[in-house]
Formats: sequence, C-alpha cells, structure tokens
Amino acid sequence: MTETVTIHKAKTELSKLLARVEAGEEIVIARGNKPVAKLVAADPAPKPKRKPGRMKGMFTIGPEFFEPLSDEELKLWGIE
Repeated sequence: MTETVTIHKAKTELSKLLARVEAGEEIVIARGNKPVAKLVAADPAPKPKRKPGRMKGMFTIGPEFFEPLSDEELKLWGIE
C-alpha cells in the first residue's frame, strides 16, 4: 500500500513513517499535490520464521473426513 503525505507531515511524523516503511509500506512525499520522493525500506522486511505445530489444537478433523465419498458426492465433483 502506498500513501502520499506532505513534506510538513513527513517532517513532523518521520519516526512513525519510518516504522511503517520498515513494516513494508511505501510512502510518497509530496510538495502540494506533486510527488517529490518515495520513502522505501533499504532492506525488505524479513519474513517471520515458520514454526511447525503453531496451530495445534485449534481445530480437529473427525474420522468421517477419511471415509470414501458417496456416489452422489462423486458426481458433484465430476468424478464418476
């Protein structure tokens, strides 16, 4: 997402804008309605590391999930 801010707002809220840029946003700085510069992160934000089992216990799959589909359900899926 890109947001356009005025030079005045960029000067007064630089720390907040930098935090947003570090989070992956792009900020366009404008003089009036004319874009002058783009504030982007020097390095892309690192992706969070995936942790196996993070959703453990949040949902369950019953044994009926593994039962074969009926002929009617197979037809609905286009499998005959």
